[in-house]
Amino acid sequence: MTRIMKNIIPFIVSSAILVSCSGNSGNTFESALNSNDLNILRTEKTKLESEQQAISEKMRQINDLIESLDTLKKIPLITTFKVKDTVFNHYLELQGNVKTKQNLLIYPEYSGILTQVYVKEGQAVRKGQTLAKIDDGGLGQQLAQLEIQADLAKTTFERQKRLWEQNIGSEIQYLQAKSNYEAQQKAIDQLKQQIAKTYVKAPFSGTIDDVITEQGSVVVPGQSPLMRIVNLNDMYIETDVPESYITNVKPGRDVLVNFPVLGTTYNAKIRQSGNFINPANRTFKIEIAVPNKDNTIKPNLTAKLKINDYTSTNALLVPLSIISENAEGQQYIYVVMDINANMEGIAERVIIETGLAQNDMVEVISGIENGAQIIKEGARSVKDGQTVSIIQQ
Repeated sequence: MTRIMKNIIPFIVSSAILVSCSGNSGNTFESALNSNDLNILRTEKTKLESEQQAISEKMRQINDLIESLDTLKKIPLITTFKVKDTVFNHYLELQGNVKTKQNLLIYPEYSGILTQVYVKEGQAVRKGQTLAKIDDGGLGQQLAQLEIQADLAKTTFERQKRLWEQNIGSEIQYLQAKSNYEAQQKAIDQLKQQIAKTYVKAPFSGTIDDVITEQGSVVVPGQSPLMRIVNLNDMYIETDVPESYITNVKPGRDVLVNFPVLGTTYNAKIRQSGNFINPANRTFKIEIAVPNKDNTIKPNLTAKLKINDYTSTNALLVPLSIISENAEGQQYIYVVMDINANMEGIAERVIIETGLAQNDMVEVISGIENGAQIIKEGARSVKDGQTVSIIQQ
C-alpha cells in the first residue's frame, strides 16, 4: 500500500505542474482580470473549466486504481446478540388510592342534647358497643307509665280469658281485653325503639378515629356528625382502568403494589373488576386487596400499581434503540447472516412486527426466529447486504 501511494503522489504533482504551465501560455489569469475585457474574461473562464474537468477525470482514475489495488477493505465493526425465547411480562402502570368499606361518619338518629360520650379518639370498640347517649326528652318516663298500663291490661286480659274459657262473660269483653293488651304492647315496643335511638352504638368493630361533637352539644339527625369510626382490617386499593384494557385486566391478575410514602412493595391480585364503563372518562374500576397486619396503611394513601396485563412464555425481545423505520412506516432491524471463521458476515435488513414494550425492550411478533444474530452496536450505520465484522458476541 505504501509503494502504491509513493507512485501516485509524484503523478499528482506532475499533473499539477503541467496544468500550471499550460495556464501560463497566452494571457495569464492576472492579466485577464486586469484587462476588464469581457471577451478575454470569458475565454479565461472556458480554459479554467476545461482544466478542472481534466483534473477531475485524473482524480477519478487514481481513486479507481487505489480501490482495485487496496486489499484492506473498510468493513464496519459491529456487536451482536443472539435473540432467544424468554418469559415476557407486560405491566400497566396506574395510580390508585387506599380505601375501606368500613370508614364511616356516625350521625345521630334522635334530636336532643348529647349527654354522654363514652369513647375517645384512638379507642378500639366492638360492634354494638354504646358510644354516646342523647337525652331522651322524657321518653323513659313515658315508657314507665306505658308499662304500668300494660301490666293492668295484661291482668285484665288473663282474667277475661279464664272466664271466657269457663263460658262466663261475653265474647266482646274477651276481645276488647285482648285488643287493649296487644295495643299496649305495641306502644311499648314503639317507644322502646325511640329510646334505643338515643343510644349511639358502633355499627362495626373498629377504631374511633375522630370525636367530632363534644358532650353537651345539641345534635340533629343527618346534620350533626358525632364521630368517625374506621376499621383498617378490610383495606383495598381502587383505581380507574382505561376501557381498552377491559379484556386483559380481570380478577386474579397479578399486581405489584408500591407505597412511595411507606417505602414498601408487595405482590397482590385484582379481587374485583367493575362491570360499568364511566361515560365521562371511559374507564372502569378495579379493587385490589391490601394486607394491613400492622395497620400502617391508612385510607386515601396513594399507591403505584403495576398490573400484569400480558404474559408470553416464549417471547423474542430486542432493544427499542436498534429498531428503525422506513418511508412506508415499516419497522426493521439488521441481522447478520453467513458468519465465517473470521467473525465476518453479511448484514441483512429484516422487516419486523412488534408488540408490547417494557423497560426499553419490545416483543417481536414476526420477522425473526429464535437464535438470530441481531446487530446491536452499529445498527444505525450499516447497509443492507454490507459485509460487517463482529467484535463482540
